[in-house]
Amino acid sequence: QVQLVESGGGLVQAGGSLRLSCAASGSISSVSLMGWYRQPPGKQRELVATITRLGGTNYADSLKDRFTISRDNAKNIVYLQMNSLKPEDTAVYYCNYFRRAGDEYWGPGTQVTVSS
Repeated sequence: QVQLVESGGGLVQAGGSLRLSCAASGSISSVSLMGWYRQPPGKQRELVATITRLGGTNYADSLKDRFTISRDNAKNIVYLQMNSLKPEDTAVYYCNYFRRAGDEYWGPGTQVTVSS
């Protein structure tokens, strides 16, 4: 089992920045993909970014210029730096830990609200 705890969400004005953190604990593997997904109000969950243990990243095309994912393997923490936030970035942001199909975990989510 892997436990994920997100932090750093909140209310911010458009144009502002937030940094989300996700701490993983439990049966952490040396082979894992961690990432962030989000679910805007009334919409489906969507990819924000993922990062491998070696630092390889993948971003949603529309977000790569404003968001940066990073990872501290020693602390088992993944970060999401979000800059130039827009009202459409308002969503619940979820941390994801993926080892293999059927061995995947989600955090409870953290709310990010961007006011105009």
